[in-house]
Order: sequence, then C-alpha cells, then structure tokens
Amino acid sequence: MRYLKSYTFCRESRSRQTGRVKTVQLRRYTLVDGEYDAFVAWWTEWMPRVRSEAGFTIEFAYGIREANQFVWAVSAPGDAEAFVAREQEYLSSDARAAAFDGVPQRVAVYDIALVDDLVA
Repeated sequence: MRYLKSYTFCRESRSRQTGRVKTVQLRRYTLVDGEYDAFVAWWTEWMPRVRSEAGFTIEFAYGIREANQFVWAVSAPGDAEAFVAREQEYLSSDARAAAFDGVPQRVAVYDIALVDDLVA
C-alpha cells in the first residue's frame, strides 16, 4: 500500500453565492484487485454518514471500474488549517473507528491532497 498525502499546495475557495470560505480535499484511490464492489458497498454505507457527522460535505464520488479506481472529494467550512484540524479530529473519532472495524484493506494506493478551486 502506498500513501501519498499533501497539504502544502492548497488554498481555500470562497463561494460566489455566500462568500463563505471552504476547503476541498480530493481523494483518489487505486483499489486492491478484486475489491471494487466490496469497497463501493462499504463506502456508500459508511462515509456519507460519518463524514457528515464530523462536519464534512461530500462534494462528489465517482468510481472507475475499468481502472479499479475511486475518486471523491470532501469539503469543510474554513481554511486549510481548519480543515486539517477537523480531519485529525475525525481520524481519531469513535465513528470512524466503527466504520473501519473489521474491514480489510481495500485501497492499494491513496493520493490525497487539498486542491485549488479554479472556477470559483
């Protein structure tokens, strides 16, 4: 399993409608061979609920079955520093622990970065 993570090349975006600042994290996974369907079933059962409860919004989620990939984005109000703090709290939460309890490793490569909104 490879884990790539970068928080250094990021800027928050400001909504044109509300003027509020939010930070978006793009998460690209290459899944373990043969685990696509199981991963998608697990993700759809758990992630929308536990991420929402932690104050995040799931912006989108797409699967690329032929490439064995899953791509999604999650956002939270505030700047990058606030996002990182919220993410650390989420990572140590009981809700996240419950979501991952007994789940085998289904992601071979993680590519995670905070991203710039180029059309805001």
